[in-house]
Amino acid sequence: MSETATARKLDERVETGSSTSKMDFEIPEPGTRAREAEGNIRLRVRRQDGPERPSYWEAFEIPRYPNMNVVECLMEIRKNPVDAEGRETTPVAWMGSCLEEVCGICTMLVNGTVRQSCSALVDDFEEPITLEPMQKFPVQRDLVVNRERLFDDYRRVEAWVPIDGTYPVGPGPRMDERVRKEGYWLSRCISCGCCVDACPQVNPESDRETFVGAAPISWARLMNMHPTGESLSDERYAALMGPGGISDCAKSMNCVEVCPKEIPLMESIAAMNRQITRHLLVDWLKD
Repeated sequence: MSETATARKLDERVETGSSTSKMDFEIPEPGTRAREAEGNIRLRVRRQDGPERPSYWEAFEIPRYPNMNVVECLMEIRKNPVDAEGRETTPVAWMGSCLEEVCGICTMLVNGTVRQSCSALVDDFEEPITLEPMQKFPVQRDLVVNRERLFDDYRRVEAWVPIDGTYPVGPGPRMDERVRKEGYWLSRCISCGCCVDACPQVNPESDRETFVGAAPISWARLMNMHPTGESLSDERYAALMGPGGISDCAKSMNCVEVCPKEIPLMESIAAMNRQITRHLLVDWLKD
């Protein structure tokens, strides 16, 4: 049954009183809003038509609805792509999937602070609300960036458990409950890149290998907690002792401030520092 037919059927049941329960609300037609607009929202979006194209600002004015978030604002622009002066333009390019702060791909700067746009309620911001792409990742178009360098750094610290998945290996080793609980908070990372983008030590324009950032270090710590994952701990220590490794952290704490999952990132960096120091000391005593 189509949406229109379903809506009509429900309306008939309400009018005739054939429903077994009292329905005292109005069912909106498909494609219409159950909410009424409450004025307008002013937006400024930093746009860029391609990776090598110059950036520019474009202003928009869209209807304001209750409990609206930044993602809804971008969807309103997509439905009616005209700027604040009424001139036709192109829809703003952005990325999103889950809309519930899980996928991590809708990260952008909202009024100058990097965060998830799906959880950014417009009522919490001064207008005009400015939207910009992340600063430490190459811009593909408008608010879409290439986060490949983040995943390159995951590969650099070998942030995985080395298991051959081509055949059944049976149940894995049991983890101590205290370690499991500690690791759970680290595993909540959604690889959004907020910590990397907010870190003043990450400089993608530098000639030398730039700081890996908090997320790869925290993932290295999590993998070292795993009874099987710790088999690659020496390789992780070697990677984090190299250029752009853990010694480049200046402890600005920006990563802790912007992490949407409130992961104890500075604790992870301190823990990996201790592990690396212990590793070096043991190697020195062996020699």
